[in-house]
Parts: sequence; C-alpha cells; structure tokens
Amino acid sequence: MSVSLGEPVPDFTATATGDTTVTLSELKGKQVVVYFYPKASTPGCTTEGGDFRDRKEAFDAANTVILGVSRDGIRAQENFKAKQDFNFALISDKDEALCRLFDVIKLKKLYGKEHLGIERSTFLIDADGRLAREWRGVKVKGHAQEVLDAAQALHAG
Repeated sequence: MSVSLGEPVPDFTATATGDTTVTLSELKGKQVVVYFYPKASTPGCTTEGGDFRDRKEAFDAANTVILGVSRDGIRAQENFKAKQDFNFALISDKDEALCRLFDVIKLKKLYGKEHLGIERSTFLIDADGRLAREWRGVKVKGHAQEVLDAAQALHAG
C-alpha cells in the first residue's frame, strides 16, 4: 500500500530525533511536510535540510510541521541534526516502512553500479491527513521554497 494524492495517508509511528516518536494521527489539525533524503551529512541533503531549517518560521506560520526522513540510524540522524542546527525532527527509517509507504525506494546508479536508494521526494499532507501534494525526483535548489509556497497556499484555503 502506498500513498495517493487526495487520499488519507495511512497512520504511522516512527522513531525520531530527541528520543521521540512521531505519530501522524497526533499531528491532525496541522499540515505536515515529509521530505525524504538519501543520506545524512551528505552535501545535497545538508543543503536541503538547511533550506527547510531557514524557512521553519514561515512553515510554522502556515501551521505546517516539517519531518525529514532517511534510512540512517538514529545516532546518525541526531548528529546530522545537531551539526546543522536543524529545528525540526529527523526520522530514522532503517526498516524502510515509511520509504515503502511513500514508495521512494528506487533503483539508482552511482559510478556505474546499480543499487536501491531513496529518491529525493517530498510530500505535503493537509490538516485532515490527506496527501495534498507530492514532489518526486527533487532537485534541491529552490525546492524548500516551492514546498513552503504550496503549504502557505493550502493553509490560506
């Protein structure tokens, strides 16, 4: 089962930074951005996270929670969050449950070798828990602003 535009996103609970868990149903009434990135502490992922971090106040004003997700372990996520001063939770999805739910594991090529990895993707869930927007195969430059614009428009009605 994976998510579909306009449909309710199945509830999930995941391990997050700060010794917490995130449960989607507990965020009802807020919009939620779930962005998937390939690997903590790599250049593109650091830039993308920083772009979301730098726009967090505007996301807050649009009643929107930001969640970053990768397959890294919780220690790597904690280190990444601390080093980059991220002001939102990072989720460790080592078992790939969220990756499968959002269908972001794709065959990728690196230096001529194929492997399965996370396709950089972002999802905007509305305050009622329905998938409002999705971005797949994301290019980092300008992406966080595009997501913010969509979150603000959704919040404004």
